[in-house]
This record gives sequence, C-alpha cells and structure tokens, in this order.
Amino acid sequence: MASSGRSATDDIVSGIMGRWATSFSRLDAEALASLYSRNAFFFGSNSNLYRGNDGVAAYFEALPRWSSPSVQFTDVRTVHAAADLINVAGTATFTVEKDAEPLVVKITWVIVREAGEWKIVSHHVSSKTPLIEQ
Repeated sequence: MASSGRSATDDIVSGIMGRWATSFSRLDAEALASLYSRNAFFFGSNSNLYRGNDGVAAYFEALPRWSSPSVQFTDVRTVHAAADLINVAGTATFTVEKDAEPLVVKITWVIVREAGEWKIVSHHVSSKTPLIEQ
C-alpha cells in the first residue's frame, strides 16, 4: 500500500489482492469467483458486464489458458468509505506469457462485508492510456 503506516483497511485489501493474484496465477475461476459478492458487477478486459459469482467464474473460465499468468498491483489507494465498505483504486500489471508485453490497466474495486467476510462487489478495469488529453 502507498501510505507509510498500514491500516486495518490496507491489510484487508492486501489480503484480498494476495488471494486474487495467487488464484489468477493458477487461472482458478472458482477461487477467483469466491472473492466476489453474490451481487457483484464485473467489468474485465472485454465489454461485457458479468454479474454475481457465476458471472465472474464464467469470465475467468473463458480466458485463454496462458502458460504463466501473473498480476502485480501497484499504486494502490484505499478508503474505508463506510463501516462495511472499502473503496480501492490502483494499477494492475498482467503478464500472461513469459516474453509477452504486459497489460497495464487502472483497476477499481468496491469491497463490502457480506455475511462477515470481505467480498468484491464492484470490479472495473480500464485503459491506462488517456482517452482524452487534457
């Protein structure tokens, strides 16, 4: 996390990101889907909106079976927005093959406490390349 002192919020987000990265490296759709709320909205690398755990699993099951997928999260910012709600923004760098150019995207998550567990309820990635120069 970016701050000098880690907070409980940072620890929650770091734990989810760690499990997410491990599951992504195995392309384990069920493990990834388990990190999401039953009410999740998911915008990934295509234009489709996926909903809920089944939608998230379907997204990851449809990905190519890369030989060495990995993700690194950087520039992560967190805000404990409400008692049971965390807002997250950062950068995700995906490497899918050993010599392939990495895919670098902006990523936002909203994480909610659901039945006592922290789950991603909103997932959105977008291009790091500006669409409009300002």
